[in-house]
Amino acid sequence: MAFNTQRLQFAGHSGATLAARLDVPNGSLRAYALFAHCFTCSKDLAAARRIAAELAREGIAVMRFDFTGLGSSEGEFASTNFSSNIADLLSAADYLRQHYRAPSVLIGHSLGGAAVLAVAKDIPEVRAVATIGAPADVGHVLKNFGTSLEKIEKSGAAEVDLAGRTFLLKKQFVEDARSHRIKDAVASLKKPLLILHAPLDETVGIENANEIFLAARHPKSFISLDKADHLLTDIDDAAFAGRVISGWLTRYLAADTPQGTGMIEHVRVTETGEGKFQNSVQAGSHRLFADEPGNLGGLDTGPSPYDFLSIALGACTSMTLRIYADHTKLTLGRIGVDVSHAKIHVKDCEDCTEAERSASGRIDRFERVISIDGEVSGELRSKIAEIADKCPVHRTLEAVAKIKTIVK
Repeated sequence: MAFNTQRLQFAGHSGATLAARLDVPNGSLRAYALFAHCFTCSKDLAAARRIAAELAREGIAVMRFDFTGLGSSEGEFASTNFSSNIADLLSAADYLRQHYRAPSVLIGHSLGGAAVLAVAKDIPEVRAVATIGAPADVGHVLKNFGTSLEKIEKSGAAEVDLAGRTFLLKKQFVEDARSHRIKDAVASLKKPLLILHAPLDETVGIENANEIFLAARHPKSFISLDKADHLLTDIDDAAFAGRVISGWLTRYLAADTPQGTGMIEHVRVTETGEGKFQNSVQAGSHRLFADEPGNLGGLDTGPSPYDFLSIALGACTSMTLRIYADHTKLTLGRIGVDVSHAKIHVKDCEDCTEAERSASGRIDRFERVISIDGEVSGELRSKIAEIADKCPVHRTLEAVAKIKTIVK
C-alpha cells in the first residue's frame, strides 16, 4: 500500500517544538503506530522509513518524531535524559489522540525500544509493543561513553563522541539512566511483545534480548535479525524487520477492511517513494509491491509489470482448467503453469501467419508450460491445451484491447 508522508509539529515535554513525520497509508486505515528512534538518531533514519513503508502495506499509519534536541526538533539535548524521552513519547501519543487516533502500537529501536517498554503502561490504547535491538538496562547506553563517563561524573558534564558526532552530556543524564529498571516494566507490561535482535549486534549484545524475553510474560515472541547490524543499515534487513512486525501485528489489530465493496472492483497502484520504481499495489484487501530488479535500477521488492502479466496468464490458466475438470467430473492432478515472457522479432514468430511475419518490429511472446501431477494421456494433453486457450486472460492478451485513460 502506498502512503502519504505529512510533516507535523507538536509540543514536547518541555514545550519545545518537536518535528515529526506521519506516514499515512492510502486506503483503509487499521491503526496508528508510534515509532521511537535510537539514541542520538533521528526520525529520518533509513531503517525507520523502510519499516514505516512495510507497515503501510498492512494499513498501519506510523508517526516517527525527533526527541527533544535531536534532528529537526527544538530544545537542548544536554538537558534531556531517558525520562524526558518517555515524556516526549507521551506528548506524541497525546498529539495523535487529539488530532488523529491514539496509538495502538509502539515500536522502538535501540534505546527507543527501552523507552516504549517503559511508557507502554501509560498509554491505555496500546495493544502491542515491538522492539528492535533494545537494551535490557538503560544504563547500557553509558558503556558507549568510554572515558567521558568518568569526566561527566567528576565535572558534571563532558562532550561525548557518538557515531561520529559530538554531544554534550550532563551528570543528570547518567543518574537518570541508572535509575530506570526496564525489566520491571517488561514484567508488568501485560501486552503482546515482539523482540527483534541481531545475534551479531556489537552495540547492544544479544544477551539483552534474552533478558527482556525472560522478564516478559506471554504472549511474547523473538525474531533473530541474523547478520544485521545495530542500525539496520542494510535496507533488506530493515524491510525484513518491517514485514515481520506488520505480519505479527495482524494478530492483535482489527481485521483489514477490503478496498472494493461496490460492484466495481479495481486495482490501485501508487508510488511509495522508496527506490526509483517501487509501487504499492492494492487489489481488494490484498497488498503487495510492484518493482523492477536491481540490475534495472529497482529494489527488487516485488514482481515487475510483465511478471504481473505472466502471473495473470498462469493463474487464469490454472483456474480455467480446474473449472473444466470440476464441470466434467474429470480427475485431474495438481496443476502447475510456468509462464515466461520475451520480446521477439515478428519474423521469428512460429505461431504467426505469413502476413503477420511480413510485418516489421517486435511482438510480445508468452510461453506457457502446463504440468499435471500424475499420468496424462496424449488425448487429454490436447484437450488441456484446447481448454487453456479459452482462459479469459489468454483471450485478452491475444485480442486488441482498448484502454481508456482519465487524468485527474
